[in-house]
Amino acid sequence: MNNDKNYEFSPSARSDFDSLDGSIKTQVLKVVRRVATKPFSQSEGGYGKPLGNIGGNDLTGLLKIKLKKSGIRIVYRIVQENDKMRIIVIAARVDDEVYTLAAKRMQSE
Repeated sequence: MNNDKNYEFSPSARSDFDSLDGSIKTQVLKVVRRVATKPFSQSEGGYGKPLGNIGGNDLTGLLKIKLKKSGIRIVYRIVQENDKMRIIVIAARVDDEVYTLAAKRMQSE
């Protein structure tokens, strides 16, 4: 699954990915591979949308992409030493739950 060297899943994100339906997995992987070619924020010529303070969670330094049809959000950060995209959360947006989950996972990483 992860033959590309420009992205990686955190253990929790891998679990998120593994629990997705097959057709959604295909969509997520396609988007991740495309975004990983330019993981930077949109203002820097990339695909990611920077996150800040959402629902009381400080997500500064994280970026998101969304799959509009499925409602899936992918939250990631860029590992600076090699510009690798590290995926933190893959989840449906239910209120701000995906962002709360991202904040918790960042604290435990």
